[in-house]
Amino acid sequence: MHFKLIIALVDDSITDAVLEAARESGATGSTVINNARGEGLKQSKTFLGLTLETQRDVLLFLVEQHLSRSILEVIAGIAEFDRKPGSGIAFQIDVEDAVGITDQMLSLTDVVEGKL
Repeated sequence: MHFKLIIALVDDSITDAVLEAARESGATGSTVINNARGEGLKQSKTFLGLTLETQRDVLLFLVEQHLSRSILEVIAGIAEFDRKPGSGIAFQIDVEDAVGITDQMLSLTDVVEGKL
């Protein structure tokens, strides 16, 4: 079984919605890193040195490669990445090896075989 790591940077106000949608699409778990800060094409607005931007969360999903694209698309839809500039991004990278995921592999076997 091969895995991808989906990394999503989203407004903290929609983190729970993205997590729920990803789980419904086949993600078996996630890691959330709170209070990230980033900058896109336009610099963040400030007032007296304080940033006026909302906080972002970094969401990490280790998912089976056959499920990764559909999960990525669901995340993009919920977070409205293509409709709202500056709403965040998500991308996936290959995972060469992983340990500690035996339970995930067992639960994903039937799901992945159904997709093939």
